[in-house]
Amino acid sequence: MRQSLLAALGLLLVAALPFVPGVPPFWFTLLNYAGLSAIVVVGLVVLTGIAGIMSFGQAMFVGIGAYATALLSLHLGLSPWLSLPVSLAASGLAALVIGAITLRLSGHYLPLGTIAWNISFFYVLGNTDALGRYDGLSGLPPIVLFGFPLVESRHLFALIWVCVALSILVTQRLLRSRTGRAIRALKGGVIAAEAFGVDTGRTRIVAFVYAAMLAGLSGWLYAHMQRAINPTPFGLNASIEVLLMTVLGGAGSVWGGVFGATLVTLLKDQLQNVLPLLLGAQGNFEAIVFGILFVLILQRAPDGLWPLLTRRATPLPPHHPAPAAPLAPRPAEPPGRVLLDAAGLRKTFGGLVAVNDIDFSVKAGEVVALIGPNGAGKSTTFNLVTGVARLTAGRVRLFDRDVSGEPARAIARLGIARTFQHVKLVGGMSVIENVALGAHLRGRAGPVRGALGLDGAEEAAIFAEARRQLARVGLAELADRPASSLALGQQRIVEIARALCLSPALLLLDEPAAGLRFREKQALGDLLRQLRRDGLGILLVEHDMDFVMGLADRLVVMNFGAKLCEGPPVAVRTNPAVVEAYLGSAA
Repeated sequence: MRQSLLAALGLLLVAALPFVPGVPPFWFTLLNYAGLSAIVVVGLVVLTGIAGIMSFGQAMFVGIGAYATALLSLHLGLSPWLSLPVSLAASGLAALVIGAITLRLSGHYLPLGTIAWNISFFYVLGNTDALGRYDGLSGLPPIVLFGFPLVESRHLFALIWVCVALSILVTQRLLRSRTGRAIRALKGGVIAAEAFGVDTGRTRIVAFVYAAMLAGLSGWLYAHMQRAINPTPFGLNASIEVLLMTVLGGAGSVWGGVFGATLVTLLKDQLQNVLPLLLGAQGNFEAIVFGILFVLILQRAPDGLWPLLTRRATPLPPHHPAPAAPLAPRPAEPPGRVLLDAAGLRKTFGGLVAVNDIDFSVKAGEVVALIGPNGAGKSTTFNLVTGVARLTAGRVRLFDRDVSGEPARAIARLGIARTFQHVKLVGGMSVIENVALGAHLRGRAGPVRGALGLDGAEEAAIFAEARRQLARVGLAELADRPASSLALGQQRIVEIARALCLSPALLLLDEPAAGLRFREKQALGDLLRQLRRDGLGILLVEHDMDFVMGLADRLVVMNFGAKLCEGPPVAVRTNPAVVEAYLGSAA
């Protein structure tokens, strides 16, 4: 509520400014620059704050948008409005090409790559005759709206801030969509996202292109506001400045980004006036202040100033009405059909053999448990079956199809869902949004439909399914809580709800009962028995022998990466080798 109130108050002040008599034109100019920066920063919030992709190259995409409209306006005589789609397309296409190359980098190499692109772009502009070299291009026509040329800063003010408002609206819709959940899962949830069918490589490209297109929009506005451009505003310093705005306001919040852009623009102007008077010398002393401020923010308020003002770091998800039609469930597999057939699974890490020639199968309507001491290779076997880890040798067949070597997202498409030994929920999302991520493959809406708000019916169906699965596992009342606020046992149950949201034929559960109390284990056992009656195949890893023995149809016992024995619980419990290696003499 406080966030909405502050945001509404800020927009109200901006909207009222043109109607306040006696406001100097300079203030409109200053706020116009703040608005242009805010558009770029909103894209950086998506790219850096939410997707976790650090970029020092956004000023380059601003420049691409600006030069595209300048060339079309000057050489072809196109109206600025006709050149707008070209500016957006040019920035997006450049991001697509650059992203396809640069986003393959990881760690510190990725931001260094964006720095290299931005520096190269600056020198290309400054050394190309057709682009005016360092003098740039001048004489651009103004934007004409309803026959009225927008020349003065007061006239451009409304257009720029309408574009800011549209950028916020479109971005918030995108982040609440199916594609938006995939983007939000990139930061800390890549493995889980891939396991539920998200193409994380493509999603990174989408975030990169979207941020670049917003930068291109800012460049289009800048070119026709200035009516002259040169390479200076599109250099590395400008990219660093918009990144500072993003971090200062709050990299994880769209409203925080707008707040940071406005604050830095206004503060920079005042510092440029005050510091030379205080120090008795001319110079860019504001850079020193911003450097100190940047360090202090990273130390004292790493999430930025906006969460401190609003006292809320994670917004609650929007309300989704009940859909007209539910998501279509996957057809049930015939009882007894072999869903998973693993043969000769082997995984080595250097000289260490983690899994050594493991064979087992899982049928529809059957619960199979992998048991063994810690370090026996059970979770590694799970990762081999689901494509999270690559096989060194062996074969995995799902539904009579050889999937050996296929990525996790391809395996998820076949109807295979899983949980993880170490919980992999996206901490910045609510419980229900994490569960809805499991239904990613059951939706079809892409980024354009999501950003334009044309995915309402599909989103309503996905969230209704997520609520149904949360109710199924007994956590319906926690739907709107931040996922990171739950106890470990509850987070494991949320992972099961997320897996069920895929409507799987085969469910893989890695230590699902860990951290659960007695009654919670009983409820989980009842749920898994019902799933078995519904025809699901279930493969689980678990250390709680009472839980396993009362649930599993067959046990596969592993020790030091190899299969020790396989059989029904009664036979395994009395097997001397198992008793010695794992169960102990008391068994």
